Amino acid sequence: MNKAFGKKGLKLCTALMAVVLVFTGCGSKGSSDNSSKELRSIEGRYTIDPETPAWKLDKKEETTDLTWYVNADWWNTDFGKDLVTKKIKEDLNINIKFITGDDTKLNTIFAGGEMPDMLTIFDSNSPVVQKAATWALPLNDLADKYDPYFNKVAAKDTMNWFQLADGKTYGYPNYSNTQNDFDSGNIPAKTAFVIRKDVYEAIGKPSIGTPEEFKSVMQQIKKQFPAMIPFGFNSIGTGTGSLGDVLQDFIGVPMETENGEFYNRNLDEDYLTWLKTLNEVYRNGDISDDSFADDGTAFEEKLKSGKYATLMLDGTPQQSGNLQIFMTENPDKEYIAIDGPQSTVGHEPTLNQSGITGWMITYVTKKAKDPAKAIQIYTYLLSEEGQKLMNYGIEGETYKVNEAGKIEFLPEIKDLQLNNADKFKKDYRMGEFMFFGHDRDKALSNDAFADSIKQMQEWGKGKLKPHFILENINPAQGTPEARSLSAIDTNWNTTLVSMIRAKDEATFDSTLAAYKSFLKDNNWDKIAEIRTEKMKSNKEKLGLK
Repeated sequence: MNKAFGKKGLKLCTALMAVVLVFTGCGSKGSSDNSSKELRSIEGRYTIDPETPAWKLDKKEETTDLTWYVNADWWNTDFGKDLVTKKIKEDLNINIKFITGDDTKLNTIFAGGEMPDMLTIFDSNSPVVQKAATWALPLNDLADKYDPYFNKVAAKDTMNWFQLADGKTYGYPNYSNTQNDFDSGNIPAKTAFVIRKDVYEAIGKPSIGTPEEFKSVMQQIKKQFPAMIPFGFNSIGTGTGSLGDVLQDFIGVPMETENGEFYNRNLDEDYLTWLKTLNEVYRNGDISDDSFADDGTAFEEKLKSGKYATLMLDGTPQQSGNLQIFMTENPDKEYIAIDGPQSTVGHEPTLNQSGITGWMITYVTKKAKDPAKAIQIYTYLLSEEGQKLMNYGIEGETYKVNEAGKIEFLPEIKDLQLNNADKFKKDYRMGEFMFFGHDRDKALSNDAFADSIKQMQEWGKGKLKPHFILENINPAQGTPEARSLSAIDTNWNTTLVSMIRAKDEATFDSTLAAYKSFLKDNNWDKIAEIRTEKMKSNKEKLGLK
């Protein structure tokens, strides 16, 4: 061992071993079985009442200081300065110190044992989630002892979905959409094939549904609008932008085989037909080479300036600001959703949305100084009162309820939202403090989304289909299959780009053949087998056939 590596390598190995110990040795049965016994008494503070949220009962006078780690460097760590968090601070009598970081910092926290009171992560497939019983307190026990009203505001399906082998649930996500949420119609689509309205009208509002129509229209656009990029898509980065599973959903590629087994949608003939079409469009000069290299910022700048004539656009809420800027500066030229590419074999779109796994998953750790106060935060933010606060602020100060029963921002707040986004965010933070947030509460107001995407959301009605069976089906991290899958995913991302940029059809076919060989050489059959088993487990959890 060379000396340079020596000290650093030893420290790294020690840290890694500590993490391994946390997620293996601490996974003993005793650690979770004792969790209820570890909960401290609240005698003298309040008596629980199933009909009343505990935060309204708690008589604790001194302010509770909590440390909350969020595994995201971009998270705004301010607390108590803006309208939303100031109200939370007052109602719950708490002060939160947010700490942020990445996976390396997360590992350091676990290795060092200096756990925060609460912890939020994003990867539901990670060992941190799978071993939550070793370091987190079960929400079921916290509710029973401190705040049974939590059971009234937590979604039963979501609790069941995150239940571990001991029958308890430790983490609760935001944007967890259940079947009832999809059935309600309150969940808006976030994917659309869009075209600039002025371009669409100038070329005679043609159909773009078949591969031949698509190729022809792209040529027509280039001829009439030479300064524009005929077809664009979300930034590729290290993934597939909006040309992978997003396009597959758009044309309705099946999610499983007829026998209920895992289906490799990347090799679906319908999808491959469209990839070949995109390859021809590229060879015709109607897809810019820059589109494969643009990062998120470059993509957004082109979107904001209306550079694309058409786009396969995913994440419309996230792009609504850029779309709104273009719309405001260019009246009657806004982007609109149309049917766009359609299945060549008659499948209907099966657009995806946030599934039951949700996004940010929040835990109360075993080191929590005041676990009663921690579960009160869950109950408060999950309640109708908390959801309205996070999205719309305070009635009379920032919003009113109109005669139709819809929430409306007051005029000065609406003006701030449209014309001074930075001040809106800094002073109010509505829509930004999204722990336990949910799309159903967006349906309470027409102001929840920017005008720029409302037509796109209207177009998407009836086209969403839950992808529950495909959630969390990857092999467990650290296994040989997980390492193989990581290599396969990386290979597919580069293969997809290479196929679309292929110089001729023969190169397209040979690139695809190389991907198929890569699958065979990297344990694909075993990965598909694991995924099929996990799909069956998902169906059992949700009572699906």
